[in-house]
Amino acid sequence: MEIILVMCVGVLVGAFAFPSSLKGVNEKLTLVSTGLLIFSMGAMLGGRDSFLDELASLGLSSLAFAVLPIAFSVAVVYALSRAFMSDITRRHKEDAVHAAARNEVDATGGEVAMIVMAVGSLVAGVAYGLSHVGFGAIDALVAHSDWILTALMFFVGISVGGSKGLVGKVKEYHVRVLIIPAGIIVGSIAGGLVAAFLCGLSLPTGAAIASGLGWYSLSGVMLTGIAGAQIGSITFLSNLLRELISFFTIPWIAKHLNYPTCIAPAGATSEDTTLPMMIRCTNGETVVLSVVNGVICSAFVPVLIEFFHAFM
Repeated sequence: MEIILVMCVGVLVGAFAFPSSLKGVNEKLTLVSTGLLIFSMGAMLGGRDSFLDELASLGLSSLAFAVLPIAFSVAVVYALSRAFMSDITRRHKEDAVHAAARNEVDATGGEVAMIVMAVGSLVAGVAYGLSHVGFGAIDALVAHSDWILTALMFFVGISVGGSKGLVGKVKEYHVRVLIIPAGIIVGSIAGGLVAAFLCGLSLPTGAAIASGLGWYSLSGVMLTGIAGAQIGSITFLSNLLRELISFFTIPWIAKHLNYPTCIAPAGATSEDTTLPMMIRCTNGETVVLSVVNGVICSAFVPVLIEFFHAFM
């Protein structure tokens, strides 16, 4: 809730107090904050005492529970968006064409820079975590990654606030704002069921793992308590991988499918950590839908895990 409040403050600043001449500075701050956040995630992952053992023994299962829920989510959201949000997807295509025609954005260059930054930050973070060297300033940065996320959401809020007419556009959707989160939840669970079959786990367990929707910290802790350390580790790793994979799939989806479908890989993280890539590759309207989706998916994570727990 605090993160959303910070973003709302950023929206107000962007709408009423932030000079347009500093838009480029805000974009750079957003990029730096995103890089630091991904570095922190990598360091946390590499710093786990059992990381290499988990990677060797649980790596393929974790990858399956990351990739398959993403793939099914993308497929379901894409189908639903074409069926029920055709006006929105058409408008987004027109926006992209007009922006390119006016040379207002260098989408390809921006996406490449974002991806290179994400990969470099992740590799550096994992390497630092594995080294166990321990530098005070870096350790403090990793330990307080929530501060970085708070700053990132403020900068993202400024970007959203600087876009005009978004609230009016969102009001047009009404109940259709539920289409994207519904597609993500259905697709994720379907992918989890297939992954469970391939990995030799029970179907309710697979559905529970996929119900993390990218929220690795909460889902990992919940399923460790419910199903033990092995399932908890798969849940943690797979949902962390989902968040990281989202950074690399969003640009491709924006180019080859449509903007609403870009939200599908991110799941519950579409309201925070994956928003910078959404801003880079889509438009302000999609960013608002992304925030709404993230709030709804995040609220459903503990509910879904507890529901499938009853059948485990």
